[in-house]
Amino acid sequence: MGKTISCSVLLTLISCFSLQFCTALDTITPSKPIKDPESIISHSGVFRLGFFSFANSSNRYVGILYHQIPLQTVVWVANRNKPLKDSSGILNISDDGKLVVLNGKAEILWSSNVTNLVPNATTAKLLDSGNLVLNNGEDGGSSLWESFQDPSNAFIETMEIGTYVEKGRKVELKSWKSIDDPSDGNFSFAIEPFNIPEGIIRKNNQLYFRTGPWNGNIFIGVILTGYLDGFYMAVDNQQQTYYLTYKFSNNSMLMYYELNSQGKFVERRWDAGKGDWVNSYPILQTDCNDYGKCGPFGICDSTKRPICSCLKGFKPRNIEGWSKGNWSSGCLRTTPLQCQRDSNNGSETGQGDDGFLRLKMMKVPAFPDRSSLINRDCKDQCLKNCSCVAYAYDDGIGCMFWGGDLIDVQKFSSHGVDLYIRLPSSELDKGKSNKVIVVTTAIAGIVIITISALFLWCRMAKQRGRNKIWKQIKLQIYSENVEEKLVGVELQQLPLFNFEVLATATDNFHDTKKLGQGGFGPVYRGTLDDGKEIAVKRLSKASGQGLEEFMNEVVVISKLQHRNLVRLFGCCVEGEEKMLVYEYMPNKSLDAFLFDQEQVDNHGKGKVDD
Repeated sequence: MGKTISCSVLLTLISCFSLQFCTALDTITPSKPIKDPESIISHSGVFRLGFFSFANSSNRYVGILYHQIPLQTVVWVANRNKPLKDSSGILNISDDGKLVVLNGKAEILWSSNVTNLVPNATTAKLLDSGNLVLNNGEDGGSSLWESFQDPSNAFIETMEIGTYVEKGRKVELKSWKSIDDPSDGNFSFAIEPFNIPEGIIRKNNQLYFRTGPWNGNIFIGVILTGYLDGFYMAVDNQQQTYYLTYKFSNNSMLMYYELNSQGKFVERRWDAGKGDWVNSYPILQTDCNDYGKCGPFGICDSTKRPICSCLKGFKPRNIEGWSKGNWSSGCLRTTPLQCQRDSNNGSETGQGDDGFLRLKMMKVPAFPDRSSLINRDCKDQCLKNCSCVAYAYDDGIGCMFWGGDLIDVQKFSSHGVDLYIRLPSSELDKGKSNKVIVVTTAIAGIVIITISALFLWCRMAKQRGRNKIWKQIKLQIYSENVEEKLVGVELQQLPLFNFEVLATATDNFHDTKKLGQGGFGPVYRGTLDDGKEIAVKRLSKASGQGLEEFMNEVVVISKLQHRNLVRLFGCCVEGEEKMLVYEYMPNKSLDAFLFDQEQVDNHGKGKVDD
């Protein structure tokens, strides 16, 4: 009997396929529901719709999963907030045409929630895109409902995330509570129009993160680390339609995006070699990503500690809270804008004496007003309006203006746009003064370093010159067989004079400078550059004296210290020149006093003082 039944079923299936009277394997009809653990598979086998459980839970869910990979990967869940407690679940088309999930008691746990349907005329088909579509009829009639319009936490190709104002519909991702609990979590992601469309993550319905405005190619307020390839933003201001979608150019790459339970927008890419998903964050996550981290007129820089500071021209509103790391109160102006003071005084100048501070590579503040003006007109337009406190420009957007508080300003290390903050001229002048101080300090430092280096170089040059002279003296020592030990010790203790210095001091040894002549050689009077007067004894080449006799005089004069003896300042030994440099004595020498007859007579008569 069992064989008869099996053959009957087989023949029935064959006839159904050949005559196309049976339901396709990717479609649900009122007469063909799926029961746990049954499933349907999309035409090309990419996705599967059916019942499943998580590893750490016995709850049963109906959802869409990737079918061609071994790891269970769920991209959509129907009854995410009302799981089945057993395996009695059914996914069916109800009598009124809705797609419903029923438990064993025929209670509705989830419904596609559409109205005005034709009973017994709808079918649900799973497409290769991963979209489950409720159609008006089996022949692919008009779409009545789509799973893409009620997404879970996954953003997959061709799905549209956005706002349809006229239709009164908002399509957003909703995070799971945890990795094995798909019920609604704390975070949601949507495209919100504002004045310029932005991607917004909310936490418990409060703004948590913003991507910055869309400029036609990218969101200008994020630093991307992932692919985000093929993304497209549809903006129809007349129809009030704004949505984001994407289509990869590389069909061989299996990848989708997920809003995880921590509020992070995660890129998930399948790695066949590892047999697992590789996760990355396409949006760079930093401490500054939390919306309004530093409060109004605060600026966040994740590379600094603390990460929050006030914009130039502003100070903390709550200094005590600021010092404790609570920056939410933000900052306030230290000096009112000139145009505000003019307005209070009844002036109609409109712009006053204000200017703009340029901040490079910035995430622009929230809620800008948009203008189609070109870049050079942004500044003039902002100055004409006293309520305009900042402006920026992007080629894909045009001019952006801000009035009131500047919130969620962030400094980037790369990318971003230039933001211009309106300040009174007094604050801008302070900046210029600070720059002057910095430049002056830098110049002074360079001058000091240069002078120090020059001084050191001179000392080194002088030492090199002395070493050179000393080498020449050693050559003479060897050539004249003078005892090196005696000469070396005494001579190295004396200052060495250059020949040029002594020649200059004595007018090149001019006869008018000559004081006398002895057996050693002539003596000249000279004046050094510092004004010191000297007597230079120049060894005559005809004297017959050599280095040894020259050094004997050095030794004797150096060792004899007496108030009536002249002091030896130094010597000069260069080539054949040998000179001794003495202190110049303006009076006569000692022998004149010892042997002058008049002095002797007076001394004998007691006329010369002791």
